[in-house]
Amino acid sequence: MTEPQQKILIADSDEAAAQLTMFYLTQALYETKIASAADQVLAECGALFPDLVLLEAVFPGREKFQVLKEVRRLTDIPVILLSAECEVTDRVCALDLGADDYLAKPFDERELISRIRAVLRRYHPAADADIPETQIGECVKYPELIINLTNYSVLYRGESVEMPPKELELLYFLASSPNQVFSREQLLDRLWGFDYMGDTRTVDVHIKRLREKFKENKYWAIKTVWGVGYKFEVKEL
Repeated sequence: MTEPQQKILIADSDEAAAQLTMFYLTQALYETKIASAADQVLAECGALFPDLVLLEAVFPGREKFQVLKEVRRLTDIPVILLSAECEVTDRVCALDLGADDYLAKPFDERELISRIRAVLRRYHPAADADIPETQIGECVKYPELIINLTNYSVLYRGESVEMPPKELELLYFLASSPNQVFSREQLLDRLWGFDYMGDTRTVDVHIKRLREKFKENKYWAIKTVWGVGYKFEVKEL
C-alpha cells in the first residue's frame, strides 16, 4: 500500500516566493499548502496538522520571530525558519526560540529538500513496528524514564512526553553516559556538529527546557557542574 504524502505548510507572505517553493516541494512529492498571513498560519497548524512548517521569519504586522513564538506555543510541529537575513545572532535566536533549522533566502532548491528530509527523519524515523522494544538498541531506561532514540519517543512516569528532536537527542546523550560531565563545547560538537555557528547558550536553553519537563526525583537528575558543564546524575539509593 502506498504511504500517504507528507504535508508541508508553506508560511510566507511573499506569494511569488511561496508559489515557487510549492513547485519545488510538489516536484519532490510532498503535499503542500500556502498560508500567507500570520493568523492563517496558526489556524492551519491546528487544522491541517502538517508534518513540517516552512516559516518566514517576519510577517506583516508582527515583530521578527513573533509567529515562530506563537507556533511554538501552539504545537511541537517541526519548523524550518526562512529568512533573508543570515547573521549569526538571528540564527541563534531562531534556534533558541524553537526552530529546528534555519535557511537563508534565496536558497537552492536541492538544499531546501535536503534540509526538509533531514528534519523529517528526526521526527518520523523509519522503524519496523514488529520489532519488540527489548530488541531496540538505541534505548536508555531508568526508573520512571525510558528514552528511545530509534523512534524518538520518551516515556516519563508512564506518560509520553513530546519534545523537539534536539532536546530528545541531548537527553539521550547525557543519559547514555550517567554521571559523566560534558562541557557545553563537547555537547555542541556532538549534537549540533563542528560547523555549528551558534554559541554555548544554546545548550543552556535546551537544558532549561528539559528541566521544565522532568522535575528532579529520587533516582536521577540533570545536574549543572559549575564551571564545567552538565551531567545526567544517577543517585544511589
